[in-house]
Amino acid sequence: MEQIRNHPDVAYIEKDTKVYALEDPVTEHSAPWGLARISHQESLNFGSYNKYIHQAHGGEGVDVYVIDTGTNIDHNDFEGRAHWGKTIPAGDEDVDGNGHGTHCSGTIAGKKYGVAKKANVYAVKVLRSNGSGTMSDVVKGVEYAAESHLKKAAAAAAGKDKKFKGSAANMSLGGGKSTALDQAVNTCVDLGLNFAVAAGNDNADACDYSPAAAAKAVTVGASTLADERAYFSNYGKCVDIFAPGLNILSTWIGSGDATKTISGTSMASPHIAGLLAYFISLQPKQGSSYAVGKLTPAQLKKNMIAIASEDCLAGIPSDTPNLLAYNGGGSGNLSDIFDGTRYKHGHESSGGVVEDVTDVTGELITETEAFLDDIEDKAVHEIKALFDKARAALNSRD
Repeated sequence: MEQIRNHPDVAYIEKDTKVYALEDPVTEHSAPWGLARISHQESLNFGSYNKYIHQAHGGEGVDVYVIDTGTNIDHNDFEGRAHWGKTIPAGDEDVDGNGHGTHCSGTIAGKKYGVAKKANVYAVKVLRSNGSGTMSDVVKGVEYAAESHLKKAAAAAAGKDKKFKGSAANMSLGGGKSTALDQAVNTCVDLGLNFAVAAGNDNADACDYSPAAAAKAVTVGASTLADERAYFSNYGKCVDIFAPGLNILSTWIGSGDATKTISGTSMASPHIAGLLAYFISLQPKQGSSYAVGKLTPAQLKKNMIAIASEDCLAGIPSDTPNLLAYNGGGSGNLSDIFDGTRYKHGHESSGGVVEDVTDVTGELITETEAFLDDIEDKAVHEIKALFDKARAALNSRD
C-alpha cells in the first residue's frame, strides 16, 4: 500500500465506502398547521396551511425521551414505536392519566401528527395525572433519559446497534428557577442528549423559569397560525426559537385514536424535539464518506437556529430572538439544509408585551433553590454521582 501511495503517478489513495441515495421529499396533506408551518419559510396561505413537506424516514434511528405525564403508547398513531420508559413518582401507574405527555409525544413522532414520523418515543413519567410533580422526580427523569441514551450510544459505538443515530428529549414542563434542574439538563446535553424545553406560559421572562433557563437546551416559545407570538408565551434572551403552539392537534388518551387540540409552549417544544430527531436522522449512516460528521447537541442547536426563518413573527419583544423553526423544506441533504441562506421576513420586532395570562397547561409548580456544583468537564462515567448529588441537595431542603 505504501509503495503505491508513494508512486509518483499516484495522487492519493482513498478507501472505498458506501454511497446512499437521497430520497425525494413527500407531502402530507391534511397535516396539522404546525407541521405545515415549519416546512415553509413564507407565511402559510390557503394552498399551504395543511401541507407538511418532509422526508418520509425522518426520525428513523432516533430515540426521543418525553419527560412528562406519560404517553398512551398503544395509540395507533405511534405504529408501535412508543415505549414505556420509566415511572418516577412513587406508587404511580405506568399510564398517562392526564393526556399532556401523549399530546407532546404525538407532535414529536406520530404518523399523522408528528414532525419525525419514524422516531421512537420513550415515556418518562415525572408528573402525576394532575399535571404537577416534584423537582426531585423531574431530575430523576432527566437522569433516566441520560443513562438510557448513554447505553444506546455505547452499544452503537461497539457495533451492536447499527440503526441507532442519536437521542433527544422533550420537557414541556416548568416551574420557578431551579439551578439543580438547569444544570442537570446542561450536563445531559454535554453527554450527547439533545434537549428541547418549553419557555413557559406566563407572558414573562423565560429566564426566570426552569428548565427554560437551561443555557444548553433549546428553549422554545410559541407562535400562532397568524405568525404572531402566542399571547401566553414567555419571551426574553433565554428563548432560542419559536414554534407553533396555539391550537395544536395531536394524540390524546382514552383510546387508540383519540385526539385533542390544546395550546401552550408545551405544544411548541415538541415541534423542536421532533425537529431535533428529524435532523439527527438525516445524518448518513456510519461508513459513508459523505457524512457531515457526528453532530453534537451544541452544533445541532447552532445549525437549527442558523436556518430558522427570521423576523417572521409579530409581537416579539426587542430582547427576544425573532426566529421561527424550519425543517429545510423537505430536503434530505443535511449539508444543503445547514448551508442554506436564512429567510428573512418583513415584520419588525416590537418592544411591547401583552397582558399577563394564567398558565394554560399543567405546569410543574414546585420550586427549589438547590444546586449542583462543579459540573464542567465531567466524564461520562460520572453521571450517576452527579445526579446522586442533585437528589441529595434536593432532599436536604425537605
